[in-house]
Amino acid sequence: MRPVIRILWEDWADRSLPLPAYETAGAAGADIRANLPEPDRAAGITLLPMQRLIVPTGIRVEIPEGFEMQIRPRSGLALKHGITLPNTPGTIDSDYRGPLGVALVNLGDAPFTVAHGDRVAQMVVAPVVQVGFAVVDALSDTTRGNGGFGSTGRQ
Repeated sequence: MRPVIRILWEDWADRSLPLPAYETAGAAGADIRANLPEPDRAAGITLLPMQRLIVPTGIRVEIPEGFEMQIRPRSGLALKHGITLPNTPGTIDSDYRGPLGVALVNLGDAPFTVAHGDRVAQMVVAPVVQVGFAVVDALSDTTRGNGGFGSTGRQ
């Protein structure tokens, strides 16, 4: 049985917009739409270059225990307009019940308007394992050892 994400509409939300959905049979992420408050629906919300803001989705979610929801950028928006997420992937924990908003940033060189109903991000639901932590006197040896950023080469 696959997990089910329970969704609650915000009182002000436009319920005629589609819920998050997988656009193709092989999609890993379900697209999330901007669901703007009534005063912003006609004009949309404009992000100036380097501006960050939270785009409302009009929903709240209940994620099953043992899972997280990752919010990720849409590749087309990133490539064509420089629109991405400043904290990608953003994680929504299973015990969060507040409004689902998408933090966007405009890394492009022109203003970008998010229209009411636009697909602005995608969500990926993934299992979570909570680990234990133990202080030890030494760590096991590996071939890589202390090699950090760039230590495995470029090609």
